[in-house]
Amino acid sequence: MSVARLKRKPIYVLILPRFEDIFHAFYTGEITKGVNLAASRLNVDILIHITDRSNHASWLDATLLDRKHVDGILFSDIDNDLSMVKKAINRGMPALVLNNIIQEPINYIAINNYKAAVQVVDEFIKLGHTKIATVAGDLSTQAGQVRLAGYYDSLKKNNLPVEKSYVRVGGFLRTPARQAAQELLKLKERPTAIFAASDVMALEIMDVARLKKIRVPQDLAICGFDDNPINVHSSVKLATVAQPLVEMGRLGMEMLYQISHGKARLPVKELLQASLIKAESMGGSLS
Repeated sequence: MSVARLKRKPIYVLILPRFEDIFHAFYTGEITKGVNLAASRLNVDILIHITDRSNHASWLDATLLDRKHVDGILFSDIDNDLSMVKKAINRGMPALVLNNIIQEPINYIAINNYKAAVQVVDEFIKLGHTKIATVAGDLSTQAGQVRLAGYYDSLKKNNLPVEKSYVRVGGFLRTPARQAAQELLKLKERPTAIFAASDVMALEIMDVARLKKIRVPQDLAICGFDDNPINVHSSVKLATVAQPLVEMGRLGMEMLYQISHGKARLPVKELLQASLIKAESMGGSLS
């Protein structure tokens, strides 16, 4: 049998840490769409490996780290655990991380979540809001952490106090976000604006406000994050932040392919920009 016939098609692994409703999640769908677009163009196969978020040691096994079977690993997120990426690199496996900015010489393509979060809170302040709350995302993820950091830093640079009572964690999930909204909207000094770290959470906040007869945006301005298609079901058009998720997945796969063929200048470090989409739920100036 000829060598040409024995040569296999290149196989790359996309590692997806499992979270609630992963198969219907906007983030997962957009990332895999981008990865598959690139894989189709490059004529390579993608193996999707869904992992346990609570047990990172299970992310990589001997087969995944064998260059005879796998040509490279694309981490969709790492929950701030660089040890797994280093394990792959130390075994000689080409690797690239999505959605995380990494200071060490490790390949990544990420989105500037911090700058976008600052932009959202700055916009609330321009509209005259001083009582601005946030419902943060999953703080085990870098995206959750830096969106919260952007909220804090915008308040500080605009000389507004950081009120602990105005900060709640929703974990990017519906039920915790709904509970957070209940807590925020029963405060004696109720916030006049809320920055939600995801659209899923923003819509829950909007619904809680509706049930409490709090008008959006007249009594409460809201902005989400993601530009999620579920926003079409919102009775008030939701202000949000658009992220180039498909582009991040596509670029990640293309760069990993280049890395595995020794054609990329290392380390690959690319930061994509997100953009605020103003809409009705943010309201207008309070003045």
